Amino acid sequence: MPIRPTHALAAVAIAALTLGLAACSPAADDAASTDTAAAASAISADRCELNKAAGTINFLTGYQYQASVSILNIIAADQLGYFDALCLDVDIQPGTGDTSQNAQLLASGQVTITSVDEQNLITAQDNGIDVTGIATYSNVGLEILMTGTDITDLTQLDGTILGQKGNLPPAVGAMLTNAGADLSSIQQVVVGYDPSILPRGQVDSLTGFISNEPNLLEAAGEDVTVWRPYDFGVAGSLGSLAVNNEFAAENPTAVEDFLRASQHAFDYCGENGEECVGFAADLSGEGFDAAHNLKVWTTEYDIVTENQATDAPIGLIDFDNVTAESGFLVDSGQIAKAPADPTAYFDNSFIEAIYDGTTLIWPAP
Repeated sequence: MPIRPTHALAAVAIAALTLGLAACSPAADDAASTDTAAAASAISADRCELNKAAGTINFLTGYQYQASVSILNIIAADQLGYFDALCLDVDIQPGTGDTSQNAQLLASGQVTITSVDEQNLITAQDNGIDVTGIATYSNVGLEILMTGTDITDLTQLDGTILGQKGNLPPAVGAMLTNAGADLSSIQQVVVGYDPSILPRGQVDSLTGFISNEPNLLEAAGEDVTVWRPYDFGVAGSLGSLAVNNEFAAENPTAVEDFLRASQHAFDYCGENGEECVGFAADLSGEGFDAAHNLKVWTTEYDIVTENQATDAPIGLIDFDNVTAESGFLVDSGQIAKAPADPTAYFDNSFIEAIYDGTTLIWPAP
């Protein structure tokens, strides 16, 4: 069923930062310092030495310092001292949004851990890029279609104009087909990044990302209907992380504890979103829209928590979803044939090691 947010505007045009821009580390507040001190005194000396021996973990974000799940909570884990508490040296770098490049940098060892969604990881493997998925926060994908509130069935889009950013996201195309729309009758036009073209009537529908354009339009006082491929049986993922295979094999406790600190910060930022967004603002500098990024975070955090299986810890990869995504990639022509076992590209052991059932073990045992 469609989600109906209300209001928002503005375009997203953040200048790309270079990969070499180093992350800074403002001091944590008193509460965070207390948490960190308690953790540091509890981690065993042997585990601490193992994590120190792993060296620097180079983390590359999916897109800049945007307040998305698997970006903001990792920034917060660094700024709150959670990585330090587990004897981890983490260097955070801003990505450009090109996740195929992220996978290549990961495989080459220039990056240790990065954001790569499940479909892109399967595609990377199909291209001979060998990396491993270690966490996914949700099966609800980010790509969506927006319409005016007068559209109550996607078949009403037959014969209308759809705005997209250079190509129609395959998940959106599959959603339209699954909903019974005649995709061949829909005229597709390439548009820019200003979502106000939808309420102005320049297009009848517009592709976007669930935590971005709907919130911009909401802030501008515009009502839109958001259509999610997830609700039409299209597999997707949100907040996925992948690791360099050699690093993971040599430093399993470091990978576990990177995820442990990140998950701990996810919980913290769920209650303290404004503070965590402030950490990202400090890293980004001038031009960072804190109010919009707070909406990005709360939207994605709510998606994760509201769609979480009650018997699975947050971050655990759903192998049934991975298999469905592999089939979707074949059906949509993105890969020639499905791998024999796409779940072999993913490893749940690191997430399983940091939870007792669905309760995060903090700090490390």
